[in-house]
Amino acid sequence: MAVICDTAAEAVRGVEDGSTVLVGGFGLAGMPVALVDALIEQGAADLTVVSNNAGNGDTGLAALLAAGRVRKVVCSFPRQADSWVFEGLHRAGKIELELVPQGNLAERMRAAGAGIGAFYCPTGAGTLLAEGKETREIDGRTHVLEYPIRGDVALIGAHRADRMGNLVYRKTARNFGPVMATAAATTIVQVAEVVDPGTLDPESVVTPGIFVDRVVAA
Repeated sequence: MAVICDTAAEAVRGVEDGSTVLVGGFGLAGMPVALVDALIEQGAADLTVVSNNAGNGDTGLAALLAAGRVRKVVCSFPRQADSWVFEGLHRAGKIELELVPQGNLAERMRAAGAGIGAFYCPTGAGTLLAEGKETREIDGRTHVLEYPIRGDVALIGAHRADRMGNLVYRKTARNFGPVMATAAATTIVQVAEVVDPGTLDPESVVTPGIFVDRVVAA
């Protein structure tokens, strides 16, 4: 059964320096802003952050970057109109970047949760993204060997949770949360509401509570 936390600060307690942190969200959709803000206050540093984007504007993940807590970002879209925090840090040589195609990013985390040791994928073959990676021809196409991405911690946003940690998501906010929840040693979830067991329709549960460690309503 998941631990229901009273505050976001309680939920992120114990995140260590040097951790790999999976941060959900597609842009700001599903971004667990309260958890990220609490992590800034908590003080963990030298983090590797895995997310679809490298922050938007000055809030959420961008604020974590601006606070100087992140050593490396693994993401699909590091640049967009409002990614000035990351761009400034990267141009100054203050942060590392590993660029991963979006489908590969999702599949590498799904592989971690499913216990898959590695997989071959044609995405990125013949480009700079495949440099130094093992390749193999399958059905006449070059495939690149990709390895799972595992997190020490996942910070994700969902719509509702019950007290057993079962999660339902809302529309686009259901993006990387489901795969991140399975790929991390500790999964911490920000929701709009925590309800009693039996309230959620079992057919609507996307992430079973077995993958969830802490929940906070924020």
